[in-house]
Amino acid sequence: MSFQESPRPSEEDEAFYMQCRAAYLAVFRSSLTNITSKQHLCRVLQQAGRNPSHATLNKYWTATTSKLNFDDFCEILKHEEKTEESELMRVFKKMDVNGDGYITHSELEKALITRGEKMTKEEVNAIFSLADINKDGKLHYAEFCRLFASTVEQCQTAALERLEADAKLKRLNFGSQSYSPPKSSVSSASSATQRVDSDTTPKKDNRSSSRPSSARSRRSSLSNSITMTSSSTKANKFPEPSGLQGWHHSFMKGCFFLEDDGSISALQYQLHIPHTTTVYLTIQPLGLSHRPDKSSAWMTVDTALFVMSAGETKEDTNLVCFTESKDKEKYIWKGELNAGTYHLLPFTSGCRLKKRSRKSPSSKPVELVYRTDTEELDLTREFREVLSDIFEIIDLDGNGLLSLEEYNFFELRTSGEKCDKDAWAVCKENFDMRKNQLTRQGFMELNLMEATEKDGDPADMWFTLEAMGYNRMLELVEACPFQIDVYCESTQPSIQPLSMDSGPKLLSQALQKSITARTGAKALRGHDNVFIYTYKGEHRISSLITNKTNQRVTVHVNNEQSRNCCSSRGMTVFAVEVPARTKMVCQHVLPINEKQDWIYSCVETILPAM
Repeated sequence: MSFQESPRPSEEDEAFYMQCRAAYLAVFRSSLTNITSKQHLCRVLQQAGRNPSHATLNKYWTATTSKLNFDDFCEILKHEEKTEESELMRVFKKMDVNGDGYITHSELEKALITRGEKMTKEEVNAIFSLADINKDGKLHYAEFCRLFASTVEQCQTAALERLEADAKLKRLNFGSQSYSPPKSSVSSASSATQRVDSDTTPKKDNRSSSRPSSARSRRSSLSNSITMTSSSTKANKFPEPSGLQGWHHSFMKGCFFLEDDGSISALQYQLHIPHTTTVYLTIQPLGLSHRPDKSSAWMTVDTALFVMSAGETKEDTNLVCFTESKDKEKYIWKGELNAGTYHLLPFTSGCRLKKRSRKSPSSKPVELVYRTDTEELDLTREFREVLSDIFEIIDLDGNGLLSLEEYNFFELRTSGEKCDKDAWAVCKENFDMRKNQLTRQGFMELNLMEATEKDGDPADMWFTLEAMGYNRMLELVEACPFQIDVYCESTQPSIQPLSMDSGPKLLSQALQKSITARTGAKALRGHDNVFIYTYKGEHRISSLITNKTNQRVTVHVNNEQSRNCCSSRGMTVFAVEVPARTKMVCQHVLPINEKQDWIYSCVETILPAM
């Protein structure tokens, strides 16, 4: 049987990660080495062709930052553009008041000690001394910009050549995209399809070439291989209960949001069941009304719903169940729930909802406002359609109106502040409302007023859109709206949204319990107190590392032999640091093509302390 290989990154992505690795390893011995100071961060960014200002460095290295790892560095490079020759030229031309092609010492000094991040005269003198290439007392900036760009390119080329030439550096590169393994290791591993409960040690000639010799000699590895059949060959699956249309029904909407640090957040909910009853739970991505004929990227995002008992303390809170079965985009659980109150915790693995580069697209951003024939500001059709979608997303109960509570979830997401009752009363006087709730038309009017107050400046509007997951082409790329449906056979359920500070911790607790409760622990060979749990669901594989030692351990994870798989880590080879006496979810894995079989093949290895 043939299997689809995990896709190679695009040429652009491959080149980007190669440049990241080369820059990092030009400064540090290994990509597992952390950046431990602002000076190190500046140095490695410069090696990558960036020219970070103090403000840029302070954005990523705050008062609470103690270290950044290689993955943090890659994420920073996605946000920070290279310093281009044309951009330098533009800046110098602004200083060149005479337009004669060069800048005198006095012109440079005036610009650098009075504008932006002010420099001292000594710093200006040092810069001018280096930049005065012809030693004629003038800075011929066109030649300087050309030399700057070529020097950066030469440094990067030299770093890439060192990386290619040094096989040892490749082997140490655990925190990034992996190199292609030799064909012999691919073919030999493809035939090794033992089940996860077969705790075997890989033979010497089957070991991944990316594992370090020190780790190989310690033989402290665990190899898991699981063959999964495609969803198209599974029997259906999970038929709806007969007579479901007659059951009591309640639903609630929500949205997964990608945060700047790559984490995923979502509202959580409280479910109340008055009497013990049979329950049918579903969660699925939400299709938006104004685009029924248009395929939406987020509709392929996996979802899940964890149900926990709502105890007064963390110790009283237990995992009750979670949606393990699937029918198309819908994830399902059916069973009996006792009378009581429960937490509903939405979850997505992150395999199909990932951070994208914020580099400006080649196309021009969509216009948000325009002036009418009477010179009045109005919202463009494209912006109104997106606002209508946002209204649909934040209208949690789906009644076509926004309550103050629903509107405040939106406000907290986009501005970090709540609208109080007095401000809501002002909204009632100025915008279309019904039953003390904001209508769709009123929501449009409110946004038009904000645009008018800014005289059409779209900066704040773009900030709101990006907070809601939209890019500059008004595409929803970093969010996934969803809907939860609860059907009870003999009693009426009720669902309320919650804003809980402990939400991420509660979801993490539920996720960890769902993994450990479904599978046994396997100790890494040679380490009796470091365990791997591998949960095999119908449509997802998740692994968890438990470190029962009194010191931090670093686990190297190699998925190179997997086929038709995508990982929540976005990488085939990576390292996970697990603090002492803690549990940590290692990764989630889904099939790339659900209509084809897939193989999960993973080798976890303890790395020696560095």
